[in-house]
Amino acid sequence: MIAEVYTIVSVVIISLISLVGIFFLTLNKNFLNKILLFLVSLSAGSLFGGAFLHILPEVTEESGFTLTISLSVLAGILFFFVIEKIVHWRHCHIPTSSNHPHHLAPMNLIGDGIHNFVDGLIIAGSYLISIPVGIATTVAVITHEIPQEIGDFGVLLYAGYSKAKALFFNFLSALLALVGALIGLMISSGSEKFALMILPFAAGGFLYIAGSDLLPELHKHCGTKDTILHFLAMVLGIFLMLLLKLFA
Repeated sequence: MIAEVYTIVSVVIISLISLVGIFFLTLNKNFLNKILLFLVSLSAGSLFGGAFLHILPEVTEESGFTLTISLSVLAGILFFFVIEKIVHWRHCHIPTSSNHPHHLAPMNLIGDGIHNFVDGLIIAGSYLISIPVGIATTVAVITHEIPQEIGDFGVLLYAGYSKAKALFFNFLSALLALVGALIGLMISSGSEKFALMILPFAAGGFLYIAGSDLLPELHKHCGTKDTILHFLAMVLGIFLMLLLKLFA
């Protein structure tokens, strides 16, 4: 029962993050870009740390790094690759403009909705393994959701949506995390293997997002100061996951 409560509270918090975009887009564009790139770097470190310090050690503790776990990790990587190809959706965290166009808003909402649904499944599975792993997974997802939701909100505004309409549809997309969590909890009640399968899948997803989407975004800004700041933010993200490992 405790795991279920933690799961629902976590996905509700994550869903509410979809509303942060309107506050950040009132900032100066250059200042906003710097904040977003710091958050992207922090997110990359948190996702790498979540995968290597929490998820994989947890699922390999009893039986080792089995072939099933390896295939589940690879499945997570392939899943997000396919989603990006089919829906033409890609994580991007720079506000949309004529010089930095994004795909059509409906495609962005569909892709983001699928991603949020999977986040819900992952969070449900992680809490069923243990509360500390669930908390670490939730924190990793939150650090990534903040810059992502700011970017998504910008896409909808650029596509011609009003601020109210953009917030509404972005929030609806975010609520699919709650749907995913509820389905994950229902599946797990009939299958004890669900959590052990979804966690390495989550690790693969975390590694794909951090390595394929976030790091390339940072390589576009290669000034010495930017590089140092991004590196330190990544280290901070990893350190945050380490602290959760030691004290959660």
